This record gives sequence, C-alpha cells and structure tokens, in this order.
Amino acid sequence: MKKFIVLTVLMVFGLIFFSGCATVRTLPDYQRNAESKMVVIQEKIGDGLKTGALTPDQSQMYLTTLKAIRTDYTELREIKVSREKWNSLQGRLDALGEEIDKALVRTTKIEEPRSGNRIVALQKKIDDGRISGRLPKSEGREFQTRIDSIRSDYMRMTEGGRSAMPEERAEISRRLDSLETELNKFQ
Repeated sequence: MKKFIVLTVLMVFGLIFFSGCATVRTLPDYQRNAESKMVVIQEKIGDGLKTGALTPDQSQMYLTTLKAIRTDYTELREIKVSREKWNSLQGRLDALGEEIDKALVRTTKIEEPRSGNRIVALQKKIDDGRISGRLPKSEGREFQTRIDSIRSDYMRMTEGGRSAMPEERAEISRRLDSLETELNKFQ
C-alpha cells in the first residue's frame, strides 16, 4: 500500500514538473507579434514627429518607453519565460500604441503604405496560408524566414528612434514587394 502511495505521489509531481516545463518556453509567435508591434509603434512615432502631430518632447517620451520595452523584450527572448510575462509585454505594447494613437489627433494623409504595416499584413498572409494549407510547409518556412529577416533588418534600421534612410526604406520595400509577389502565387 505504501509503495502505491509513493508511486502515485511521484507520478503527480512528475506530471506537475513536465506541465511546468511545457508552459515555460519562448514562444516564437509572441516574439513575432511583439516585433511587429514595435515596428508599427516606431513608425507611428516617426510619422507623428514628421507631421507635427507629436511634439519632440512627446516623441522622445514615447521612444524612451519603447526603448524600455525593447530592452525587456530582448531579455525575455534570451531566457525561457512564462506566457504571463509575454502577455505582460504585449499589454505594455498595446497600451503604448493606444496612447500614441490618442496623441496623434492631428494626422496627415500618408501617401504610401508604411513598411511596418506591410510587414504585419504579410505576416498575417503567411500565417493564414500555413493554417489553411494553401501554403506548402517548405514554402511556408522559407516565407517565414524571409519575413523574419526583413522585420529584423527594419527593427535594426529604426532602433533608437532613428528613421530609416530613403535607400534603406527602398530596400525594405523591394524585399517586401518580392515576398508579396511570390506569396500571392499561393493565394
């Protein structure tokens, strides 16, 4: 009888241990989502400053907040963390985005689609194609690698609040155009 109780207790602790290990891991979808949000927020700040909808002080305050979130993101990406920590980071990004949207009362028309918005839209197309099965696995992995590379390069270009140079924006746009053209073949 004692052996049965000990065995049962060990099994329960084993299950608890393994379930804890399964929930404490880095989630690539959370990383991609956070990176996309950071890109879009960065563009909103830059556009708001260019159009005059944000004052230099406001934009600096938002950039400082975004930099703190980026630092936390980098730390989370390096270690294994719980889903709650990723949700907290996502919540901070959402709150910052909403705060910037409220401050962007005086907006001007933007002639061209922004790279951040295009990255988000293409990520959604890739995800939808993979989920629906329209996109074969090998192509899905290739497209995901390409969009991750573009997103990473764009984040590096706009790090620290700087705006991408015209030639950098043109290169990102060219890469996005190429990816979108190839992706549309599977739609």
